[in-house]
Formats: sequence, C-alpha cells, structure tokens
Amino acid sequence: MKNIDQIYINGEFVKPNGTERFELVNPTTRESFGSVTLGDEQDARRAIAAAKAASSSFARSTVQERVDILQRLSDSILERIDELAEANILEYGAPRMASVGRVKLAAGNLMDSMEALENFEFIKYIGKAKVVAEPVGVIGIITPWNASYSQITAKLGAAIAAGCTVVIKPSELSALQTQLLTECIHAAGVPAGVINIVNGLGTTVGAEFTRNSDVAMINFTGSTRVGKEIRRATVDSMKRVTLELGGKSPNIVLDDADFTKAIPAAVRSCFSNNGQACVAGTRLFVPEHRLEEVKRLARETVESIKVGLPSEADTVLGPQVTHKQYLQVQHYIKAGIKEGAELVIGGEGHPDGLEQGYFVKPTVFANVTEEMTIAKEEIFGPVLSILTYKTEEEAISMANNTDYGLGAYISTANLEKANELASRIQAGVVLINGAGFEMKAPFGGFKHSGIGREYGIYGLEDCLEIKTITGFDLTM
Repeated sequence: MKNIDQIYINGEFVKPNGTERFELVNPTTRESFGSVTLGDEQDARRAIAAAKAASSSFARSTVQERVDILQRLSDSILERIDELAEANILEYGAPRMASVGRVKLAAGNLMDSMEALENFEFIKYIGKAKVVAEPVGVIGIITPWNASYSQITAKLGAAIAAGCTVVIKPSELSALQTQLLTECIHAAGVPAGVINIVNGLGTTVGAEFTRNSDVAMINFTGSTRVGKEIRRATVDSMKRVTLELGGKSPNIVLDDADFTKAIPAAVRSCFSNNGQACVAGTRLFVPEHRLEEVKRLARETVESIKVGLPSEADTVLGPQVTHKQYLQVQHYIKAGIKEGAELVIGGEGHPDGLEQGYFVKPTVFANVTEEMTIAKEEIFGPVLSILTYKTEEEAISMANNTDYGLGAYISTANLEKANELASRIQAGVVLINGAGFEMKAPFGGFKHSGIGREYGIYGLEDCLEIKTITGFDLTM
C-alpha cells in the first residue's frame, strides 16, 4: 500500500495539518492501492506564506539562473521516466503506449519554457518610455487529474521563467503522480519556497488560493463550472486568472477529404486519453450524402481499437478514472439513446471481460441533432456524435453553435479552403488534416472554454505585469 502523508512547503517534505485521508483506487481493478492525507486551509496558508517570502529574491534572479532551474527540473523528470510512467498507468489508467510520451511531454514543457525565457525581452523601449515586464507575484496553480504531469509542468515552467513563485494544488486523484513529481522537483535543487505543493480539495486548499490576498494570480485547468466559481471568487482581490476549461470541439470533414484516413483519425482523436480530453473532437460533421460510408468506417475503426488493461502494450483505450466518471459517461450514453440518436457501435455497460474496472464501451452515435444533450454537453469519455450538413456554410454554423471554443479539426484536400474555414471557426486551436499540437504555440479557448493562453512565449507573458517608466535617460 502506498500511503502519502507529506506535502511540500519551503523546500521540505512536511506533515500536513489536515488529517482527512483520501483513498487511492486503481481504475483498472477498482482496488485500493493506498491513500493520501489531504492538506487543509492552514496548510494552504503555510504554502502561500513560503511562496511570498521567496518571491522578492526570486523575482530578482537572473535569466540564466532560471534557465538552469528549468533545465534541472526537466532532467530530473527524465531520470525517473519509467517510474513516473508506471504511476500514470496505475493511478490514471493510461495505456502503456501513451504513458511514457506523457512524461516526456512534461519534461518538454519545461524546455519550451526555457527556450521562451532565453528569447524573451523583459525590457523594451517605446518612444520616450522604457517598458519593463515584471513577475506578477505568487501564482496559485490548480491542475486536473486527466493530465497531471503535463499540466503542472506547463504552468510551473511559465511561472519559473517569469520569476514567479508558486503554490500548487494538484488533483487528489493524482496523489501518487504528484508525489513522484514532487520528488523530482526536490532533487532539482530549486530554491526553498519557490515551489510549494499541497494535496487537498478544491473546497479547502483551492478556495484558500482564490481568496488569499497574497496570491496574485490563479492558473486553473478544469471544468467550466469550477472555472466560473474561481473567477467569481477572485473578483474582490482582483487576481489575474488564466482558465483553461471545457470543450465540445467540432471536427469538420469536407467532401473532398480522404475519408479512409479522416474518419479513423477522427474516431481515434475523440477517444484519445481514454476519452478524457477537453480538446477532443467529440462532434464529427460530415456531408449528409456520405453518412452511411462514415458510419461503416467509424464502426470498423472502433472494432480495431483494443479496450483493455492499460499495462498491456497494445491497449489503446483504458478505463475511466473513477466510478463517478464511469457513471457520468453512462448517463450521456443513455441520454443519446433516449433522445433518438442512432447507436452505431458501443452503448451502455462494460466491454465484455472488463467488468472489474471503470471501462466504457467506446461509443459512436449517428443522426445526432444539435438539440441533443450529447451534442451540447461535454461528456469527457469515449463517445463520438456524428452530425450531418448539406453545405459548408451549414457546417461552420453548426460547429460554432456551442458555448465552448477550445479546439477544432478540419479535413480537406484543399488547404486554401481549410485555412479559410479555420478563420471562421470560433476556437483557440484549429488542427488541419491530422496535424498535431505545437507545444510552443499558445493554447487556450474562446467563449466558455477559458481566459488567457498558455505555453511558450504566451504562457510566459501571462505571468508578467507590464510597467512603463518615463523621464529617464534612454542612453543609460
């Protein structure tokens, strides 16, 4: 059993004041493998005080000093890549084929922040003014369970590059992954107080971050509902907020696309990260006259995807993270059936032979309409909705008919057309013909999908305040 009973404050592993214990459950087997002691409001205040005490000196650190810290953090993670990957498999249910890549992504985020830092101009001259970019101060980082390593390092890397100290509240569902990552951070020799990590609930530790006047900024990734609560809670203290929230991303396949490639890619994209991805293309828009072909290709693709134990090398789709998440996906599958969508493949219940864990049948619905629940609400599971359009104008209108605006996907043989459509889609990221994400480019959403941008130069800039100074000698 793995019992985690320490938090990380001021460069030390310390016993939390909080006493509540949270059980850690393997989603593949539903068996408990340990527990974590949750910190409370007092622990959050201790962590914030440590970050504040370290803030002034760290804000004056040199670019080279921060570059060295980011390099050491990345190296420290890569030194324990196998152990970190195994924790991702055990605790989250990540397929083995994806787990190592996620650890490498976490380390890569830090290197991308380092590159952004090396190329950043903290002082610029505009007319008679000197414009200085300064650290915003203590940043409260709140991260989700579906991408713990990469979310922490992306936010942490930007903060370190900017010269900000941090307090981090990871998801309690990721406690084992958090513990190992914290050990990597400690081994990297970061100055005491610069990075502080407190396991705890959003209603206690997270709430203290949002209301505490010594926290200058909140950087949160999670649900739109919680993001709105955070924004409301930070109004009185006028904190800066960066919010990366939910999504209901459209995937538009034009008539001239290669459907034998585009449809399987669309299905696999929707099911990535066990279907638990905010940027997943969960709404697939296809020409009405090709629906039967799309249904066949989607069915064949799902049949080729192995749903199974994440520890096995050829597993593509693992379990949902918790019983609650499993039930949420079941609710939406039932809603799709009840509201009249055509079930192409999948449906309610567990896949055969996988009743022991939180496994969901990968599900595809066709003849979905815009009014259906499964077309409007974020499911956060391996459920794809196929909608049809008659014209490209209708496809764009339907794609934008959502409160969300995080990601979008387009498949077509006409790149000029793809770029024209991309300019009309209300989303923060648009991927064309199966292109991957550029992790140095900005990431974030329109509308209810968030505020602000992360990664690379944009993530660094989000952690800075801008000061204008005039009345000095520009030659100095």
